[in-house]
Amino acid sequence: MSLLSPITVIYEEILKRVILKSPITVNHILLVLNESDLLPDGSIASNTTTKGLTRLKQFIMWCDELNIDIISVYISVIQGEMGNKLPVYDYLRSAIISVLSRENASVAVYTDPSASTICGEGGVRRINVSIGMGGRSELAKAIRAIAKRVERGEVEPEDIDEKMIESHLIFKSEPDLVIKSGATRLTDFLIWQSVYSEFYFTDVNWQNFRKIDLFRAVRDFQWRERRFGR
Repeated sequence: MSLLSPITVIYEEILKRVILKSPITVNHILLVLNESDLLPDGSIASNTTTKGLTRLKQFIMWCDELNIDIISVYISVIQGEMGNKLPVYDYLRSAIISVLSRENASVAVYTDPSASTICGEGGVRRINVSIGMGGRSELAKAIRAIAKRVERGEVEPEDIDEKMIESHLIFKSEPDLVIKSGATRLTDFLIWQSVYSEFYFTDVNWQNFRKIDLFRAVRDFQWRERRFGR
């Protein structure tokens, strides 16, 4: 691994101080990745930690330096027959848990088909990782749950409002900042929750993503005037 230049180290420290002194904070950050970011050659060999997975762990540590409380990560999986994709889901879920389980955080990993694994419960940070489960699936699941409550007579159709829908979503928190590395194409993840989020795109490939790239994204967020749909 190449050593950082002294200038880069100094610049990182300056950015960090500027960010932490700002009254504008990032409480929830969403990172959007592709399957190929973590499995560049498609390999799912056991006991193998790819550079992309190592970078993900570093990203969590960098967020911790900025006191970011909630970190969400969406990993899009190339469309295909679910049976053919199950090894990828299983590998990514177990690999991510292995990489993040030692972090001082509460880690929840969700996959599509809908399943969740919780590890490291009780930490000071919250990490949500969704593998292939997009916002449309999450929203459809919430609507089905509400429809069943209506069918049982627990709620009336006219009682359904935004708060009720939000209460049935898996991910409750709205991200302040969404980061996509390597491309400008986004997925539908957190399609409801991210309606007022700020988006930051960088052409830096995920495996080459650095601490300074994260710090620049957060600083850019602090410079923006958020309108929240107004």
